[in-house]
Amino acid sequence: MAAERTDPPAVICRAVAKTFAGGTEAVRPLDLRLEPGQTTALVGPSGCGKSTLLRMIAGLEPPTSGSIEIGGAPPAETLRRADLSVAFQDPSLLPWRSVRGNIALALSLARRPADARAIDELIALVGLEGFGDTRPAQLSGGMRQRAAIARALVTEPRLLLLDEPFGAVDELTRQQLAQDLPRLWEARGTTTVLVTHSVTEAVMLSDRILVLSPRPAAIVADIAIDLPRPRAPGDARTDAFAALTDAVHEALSQGMARAEPPLAAQ
Repeated sequence: MAAERTDPPAVICRAVAKTFAGGTEAVRPLDLRLEPGQTTALVGPSGCGKSTLLRMIAGLEPPTSGSIEIGGAPPAETLRRADLSVAFQDPSLLPWRSVRGNIALALSLARRPADARAIDELIALVGLEGFGDTRPAQLSGGMRQRAAIARALVTEPRLLLLDEPFGAVDELTRQQLAQDLPRLWEARGTTTVLVTHSVTEAVMLSDRILVLSPRPAAIVADIAIDLPRPRAPGDARTDAFAALTDAVHEALSQGMARAEPPLAAQ
């Protein structure tokens, strides 16, 4: 993986909105700038439009209106250059390829040379050492998810998009990944966007949390996470961490209270 890396990009959304066929409004027009090299978490109630916003940034879902730029270019251009990777909650591994083969495929699609040592390092980092030659059907759901995370990281993307990446793993593995993986993308200066339902995970991993309202998504709060790095599981027991999680929970409650019509009436 000796390819020259350019600077991490800012992501700029200008009046971006999404309404699906049938009239379902998923995301209200929003203006947003995600800073280069930062990790931003998107938090909100289920079905609020978090994943839709992430997919629009990834260029996988066109906005109904507005525009998105990644480092001054549209998402499609960033995808074409293989400078963008996405890890979804559904790992979507190719069943006929091994763990190593699925990870190597990302390099092939990016037209980058295979790097066996780097692939093995990532396999070990996500806790799959000894399973490199194993096919997805022989893995647990959590192990498949870890392989998908390694696949997203192997190309060293400038922009990394994570949609509930730890949702299928057990709690101990979740804590370990939340400790180990940020060191990898922070060292590379990757711009990272994380969708999560876990407030604790959002505070642990991010530099900034955007709290979204119930659908259609609107930004309820923009909370800076000014905790020092690197972070460890013990940090979650500090007063500063608790104050930030309380602020996120309060913003979520305010967003629910503003929902129109009230959720009980829907």
